[in-house]
Amino acid sequence: MPIVVNVDVMLARRKMTSTELAEKIGLSTVNLSNLKTGKVKGVRFTTLDAICKALDCQPGDLLEYLPEATTAGNQLE
Repeated sequence: MPIVVNVDVMLARRKMTSTELAEKIGLSTVNLSNLKTGKVKGVRFTTLDAICKALDCQPGDLLEYLPEATTAGNQLE
């Protein structure tokens, strides 16, 4: 998937644990872990808002778009 979740990066920058963040935003540690590993299909704006407030960051700091690399075998001729 070309969307990369960088919550771990922001947690490290803020010197905060996943458990602390989960408690601050009212999310279970399991759901936060699923978000961090990209196992979710979507995220509510209210959750994204709470994470941004807790980590003092922008949504773009948490989510990154990386287009899938085109390999030589997949290029159109």
